[in-house]
Amino acid sequence: MTDNGVREARAFAPASVANVAVGFDLLGYAVAGVGDTVIVRRIDAPEVRIAAIRGAAVELPTQAASNTAGAALIALRQALALPFGFEVEIDKGIPLSSGMGGSAASCVAALVAANALLDQPLTREQLYLHSLEGEAVASGSRHGDNLGPMFLGGLVLSTLERLVPVPVPAQWHSLLVHPDALLETRRARAALQGSYALQEFVAQSTNLALVLAGCHAGDAALVRAGLRDVLVEPRRAPLIVGFDAAKQAALHAGAMGASISGAGPSVFAWYETAEAAQAAAPKVQAAFAAAGFDSQSWVTPLNSPGAHLL
Repeated sequence: MTDNGVREARAFAPASVANVAVGFDLLGYAVAGVGDTVIVRRIDAPEVRIAAIRGAAVELPTQAASNTAGAALIALRQALALPFGFEVEIDKGIPLSSGMGGSAASCVAALVAANALLDQPLTREQLYLHSLEGEAVASGSRHGDNLGPMFLGGLVLSTLERLVPVPVPAQWHSLLVHPDALLETRRARAALQGSYALQEFVAQSTNLALVLAGCHAGDAALVRAGLRDVLVEPRRAPLIVGFDAAKQAALHAGAMGASISGAGPSVFAWYETAEAAQAAAPKVQAAFAAAGFDSQSWVTPLNSPGAHLL
């Protein structure tokens, strides 16, 4: 047990919007109000066990090495050469294959809980490096655009080595709409195979620069000029029934920009006020309804909090 005798901890990690149109595998932000909760117990056996997974619509792997939370804790144990192990219980609150960071949230919540059981806890940035191993189990690649904002909260630029918080005005809000449909992450990534033109990369780099500059300056006009995905969205949009109409509904309601959340099928949009985002929500949901899908929506500040102990 730890120096203070604690042998169990419980943590919550929020959902997230990854890619944010212009930052594929790099940029993401936390979404308040929905997330995963994980209980971690310190056990004497030098191993990681998944004791229970609740709230998932489909069966998730309980073999630790094949589970995002388990893989991350295995990486943590090995890196620190811990003489003890962990037992894990996961309560899923994020819809699977939704583009809302469900696999990453379990991973982050598990690490934050386990960190509370270490004799010498790590920083969030150190935990992030171990979480990349968990994300690789789910998507087949190591990328941190979901993980970074879950650890730090807000909008975060996440490379494989570091986390860079990006300031945004407190009044800017996100609308996230999730249609009741599934889009498996690996399938969405497979749609990106093929060749790309140099001018596409130049245009996407330009847009990313405009968005980051706009966030730092609090300049909505810069964000409006840049928050457009010319690289990934055109290749993934055909996989999402109703996407085009939902995006147009968000833009017509005054969004600074709108695109696919993560791998999809969820859609996000940025607004300059909470009131504008709330007014847009039923219009975007109506677009999905016309395509035959019920949906859920969340309106949250772009600087929503990250994972925390419960």
